[in-house]
Amino acid sequence: MIATLEQAVKLGLREEEFHKITEILGRTPNFTEVAMYSVMWSEHCSYKNSITWLKTLPRDGAKLLVKAGEENAGLVDIGDGWGCVFKIESHNHPSAIEPFQGAATGVGGIHRDIFTMGARPIASLNSLRFGKVDNPKTKWLIKGVVKGIGHYGNCFGVPTVAGEVYYESCYQTNPLVNAMSVGVVRVGQTVSATSHGVGNPVFIVGASTGKDGIGGASFASADISENSAESLPSVQVGDPFEEKKLLEACLEMIPSGALIGMQDMGAAGITCSTSEMSAKGEHGMIIHLDKVPTRQSNMKPWEMLLSESQERMLIVVKKGREHEIQHIFDKWDIHCVQIGEVTAGPNLQYYMNGELVADVPAESLVLGGGAPIYERSYSRPAYFDQIEKFDPSTIAEPVDYKETAYQLIQLPNIASKRWIYEQYDSMVGVGNTQTNEPSDAAVIRVLGAEKALSVTTDCNSRYVYADPYKGAMIAVSEASRNIVCSGGLPVAITNCLNFGNPYNPEVYYQFVHAIKGMGEACRKFDTPVTGGNVSFYNQSEDGPVYPTPTIGMVGVLENVSEKMSMNFKHAGDNIYLVGRQTNDINCSEYLHHLCGVTHSPAPHFELEEEYQLQQTLRSVISNKLVKSAHDISEGGMFACLLESAMVNGLGFHIATGEGYRKDAVLFGEGQSRAIVSVNPEIEKIFEAELKGAPFTKIGTVTAKKEIVIDNESWGFISDWKEAYDMALERLLA
Repeated sequence: MIATLEQAVKLGLREEEFHKITEILGRTPNFTEVAMYSVMWSEHCSYKNSITWLKTLPRDGAKLLVKAGEENAGLVDIGDGWGCVFKIESHNHPSAIEPFQGAATGVGGIHRDIFTMGARPIASLNSLRFGKVDNPKTKWLIKGVVKGIGHYGNCFGVPTVAGEVYYESCYQTNPLVNAMSVGVVRVGQTVSATSHGVGNPVFIVGASTGKDGIGGASFASADISENSAESLPSVQVGDPFEEKKLLEACLEMIPSGALIGMQDMGAAGITCSTSEMSAKGEHGMIIHLDKVPTRQSNMKPWEMLLSESQERMLIVVKKGREHEIQHIFDKWDIHCVQIGEVTAGPNLQYYMNGELVADVPAESLVLGGGAPIYERSYSRPAYFDQIEKFDPSTIAEPVDYKETAYQLIQLPNIASKRWIYEQYDSMVGVGNTQTNEPSDAAVIRVLGAEKALSVTTDCNSRYVYADPYKGAMIAVSEASRNIVCSGGLPVAITNCLNFGNPYNPEVYYQFVHAIKGMGEACRKFDTPVTGGNVSFYNQSEDGPVYPTPTIGMVGVLENVSEKMSMNFKHAGDNIYLVGRQTNDINCSEYLHHLCGVTHSPAPHFELEEEYQLQQTLRSVISNKLVKSAHDISEGGMFACLLESAMVNGLGFHIATGEGYRKDAVLFGEGQSRAIVSVNPEIEKIFEAELKGAPFTKIGTVTAKKEIVIDNESWGFISDWKEAYDMALERLLA
């Protein structure tokens, strides 16, 4: 059936794109072909509105084993013959409609990106955004998303080791669910997503294909509205036990040497995997869709090509060695069916019961080939005027500091996330070191080696909203600071760029300037971008979400014994603020949620100052001159001190000093600062090692289990801990 322009537009293609397809094919496409182009040229697959700017990010580095975008995930050399494979992706729109399956399949999909390259996933992280906690729909979304992440990860057997969650009204309709996976592999034993060798057989392995997830990539490239629930079939359904079998079968298959290439079937399913593998290998394929195992009868060709059913892989095998692969998958009781073969020409030809239903050049479908590339216009957001009018002198300091602090540590963005992380299995695989000794970034042992990985996800989207350029630099810097405070050396990042509609000039301004800031910070810290995900169209009738460029970062510890934790260890240790104190309350949780100021500039930040702080922290940590290290972030210095004290139930006695607003000292979120504790016997050596970096000795760790600030008792740590631990649970009850 010949496709019409009207059908193409309904599938999400623009009029000029339909004409471009006609030009590529030299004829009018049929409906199946238009459906294929609609998913492959959607923003989710082609990055057509973002790739121009993504290419400006630093994508090369000494430790990178593949360049950004070359494979399904980033691959970095961590030494001793080991590589680390990692990536972060979004599953926002599916989670907004069906939170359990949306989040669960997001976790499953990102793990497949890791083991399709031959690596074994060893850690899972996430970054979540929801609306106001007291809203009934938000509670439903939170509970569904957390349950979905926990269900898939726990059943699959990979620990969830770290994450972050924020609550702001802009995410009410459109929550963000970003999932990250980290795996390890021996260097030289990775697999490429490629296809070559005329006559080599093409297999589909894993689960059967169904109608779930049809058009998921297109669904992710449209705004969310109250009618989006009608797109419920676009949400995939996951089976973590099937994926666990698929993982083990794939990792058993790789050493056989019979494999040419492998690609998971994520966004756009069979269409994406066949086209990307073929384009990379500069060959074509003949695919017989009637041989694809299905779990629903009478599926149409376009439904099979667009289905995003989970737990499936496409593999190309060396001709004559099919039986070896078949034997492995039979052992694991997994479908392993030959559906086609590699051809010499550039085209993908899809047949159904002997009838040719689609015939398209592979290169024309993919990013870097025929997929369109746009650079949208952008303009300065009007709300910047409101931000620039903010005058901190109009904010009166609290009358009762203790009560203000008590309210602050119970805010959902600061309070303990215990209710969430206790639903995750964080210890399966015995690699996680966080249970008794928490650190700013999760530290994971690499089994079979002495080294460890330090991993984190970070982004304060309110900072990015206030100043996209500076806010994105802060996101990279905080991730790097967390790695350093945990004892690691930052190596590289992956990113998940969550923004509103790119056709909105103010949204595109946020995107462009966030990319610029991210790139500058990554160059400063020598942490190249290995790849990631762009998620546009995070927008509802109420407007776009805060710009949220989530950073997933990996660092390396040469030995797990080098880990530094955040908790105070001994009574009598001195407490130091490393970094420069400022009179800054901008964009803080205190200002936003307790003072009610919705628009203020991003907090104090200078990139060179941040770099010097991290160099200083690396030095004192590697020389074992500090007992704990914890960076100051949301909630300011008071929240940082409380988190360091609560782990072992120790108290602290500090003085806020003179010359600064007391609320800025305690609750301000000025960047490039950390709290460390130091044995008084070596404090002179410690201070000398700072080599001129700004610092202040602010107090002492005490055994009394009491908080004393400026000689005023604020009560016992146990009471503060109970309020901090229970706040979110009470809000969700």
